Amino acid sequence: MASAAASYDLRFDAGRLCLDLVATAEPVERLDSPRRLRAWLLGVGLVPPGTPLDAVDAAWLARFQAARGLLHRVVHAEIDGRAADPDLERVNALAVTAPPAPVVVRSADGDLVRAVTGTPDCGALVGQIARDAVQLLTDPAERNRLRRCEGEGCPLVYVDTSRGRRRRWCSSEVCGNRERVARHRAMKRR
Repeated sequence: MASAAASYDLRFDAGRLCLDLVATAEPVERLDSPRRLRAWLLGVGLVPPGTPLDAVDAAWLARFQAARGLLHRVVHAEIDGRAADPDLERVNALAVTAPPAPVVVRSADGDLVRAVTGTPDCGALVGQIARDAVQLLTDPAERNRLRRCEGEGCPLVYVDTSRGRRRRWCSSEVCGNRERVARHRAMKRR
């Protein structure tokens, strides 16, 4: 049961905000409730700790899942050759929404911390993710670092920032470990 729990954990290792959102659908649905969406928003750093997220509900969840599907199509199509223009237009339409404005405030213990002005709305947060996708897809150097995981059956895409650009897996701890275990078992069988 531990492996099922581990596969259900939120992951933040794709190298870009938009790719981390896409990764929430594989290998199992990770954004299956407003509570999990709130955890993802905080975990990925889209909003700073302490940001009120009481408004996150099933409608927010549906919008994030729809944006995730769109970004999945665009990123995978771009790796395979070319993203469809209608999908790119949809990404652009999402990206024009104004993001929540970050501000610096002093915490109770006197440290400077990031906060947002007001309560962020769903469209603004989805827009921030769409802008990240626009930056990724229009930066030739970043786009050339996009890789599809070599793990068996893993469809995740990540930005390869390793030395020599030799990263093979979306996560060394997940897919890399699976491959090492499979290789070890095969050697023991021989």
